[in-house]
Amino acid sequence: MAQKKKEKKFAKKLLHKYRLVVLNEDTFEERFAIKLTRLNVFVIVMLSAIILIAGTTFLIAFTSLREFIPGYSSAKLKKQATELNYKTDSLQQVIALNEKYYASIRRVLTGDVKTVEFNRDSIIDAAGKDMAALKVAASKEDSLLREKVDKEDKYNLFESSVSGSNFVLFPPVNGTISEGYDLKTKHYAVDIVVAKDTPVKATADGTVIFAEWTAETGYVVIIEHNQELISVYKHNASLTKQQGDLVKAGEVIAMAGNSGEYSTGPHLHFELWSKGYPINPTNFIDFK
Repeated sequence: MAQKKKEKKFAKKLLHKYRLVVLNEDTFEERFAIKLTRLNVFVIVMLSAIILIAGTTFLIAFTSLREFIPGYSSAKLKKQATELNYKTDSLQQVIALNEKYYASIRRVLTGDVKTVEFNRDSIIDAAGKDMAALKVAASKEDSLLREKVDKEDKYNLFESSVSGSNFVLFPPVNGTISEGYDLKTKHYAVDIVVAKDTPVKATADGTVIFAEWTAETGYVVIIEHNQELISVYKHNASLTKQQGDLVKAGEVIAMAGNSGEYSTGPHLHFELWSKGYPINPTNFIDFK
């Protein structure tokens, strides 16, 4: 019985009516009044809380506000992050390869051939072989072919099969050759004696891939051409081009001089490299 009385008393309290009145503070005039019970107040508060929670959940789940929640990321952001990660990794690989390539070029310029680690551009095998000392027994067909080739114009050996035009090399300077190309002494160049500040010209169209000062060879320019050909110009007094410039055949790229520790007088040290191997420039260029 006592339990039932308590329950009835509790229910009576919940259903007991109260009046919420809004008065004018100056005149005490009643402006607004509403009848409430404790049950009504509890229901209103719970409904308000449920609506607030539902609205907040909707805004977070279906709007861009969810991206501001710590630890949350949308599928779009994940995809963009993955693509950027792939691109960054690819760029790092390209940069590493370029750094290795330029480091190898710098070692070649300083004469440190033994520590150069080239792939197919390696010159170590070429430096260790004296092509003139190789003895190969030629057949009759080989002899006829050699005779035919000897009769052709030696300055048109770079023939393009795609465009049908000849790849002719332009003499960088004109002068007397003081030291020629020699595999035995590992002098993979020709030294042409010229007056100081003589314009040095590009031997063919190409892109400047190196244009810097080195202690041993002074101001150096290296140009990459078509047909996997590279030309090198050393001991210049000054440079007129920089790395990344596009040059045309016959365009001035430097001024001849006597710079660098290995230079003994004003001249141009000129090298030609085909597919990573040194070749004799006098086979393709007339420097007179």
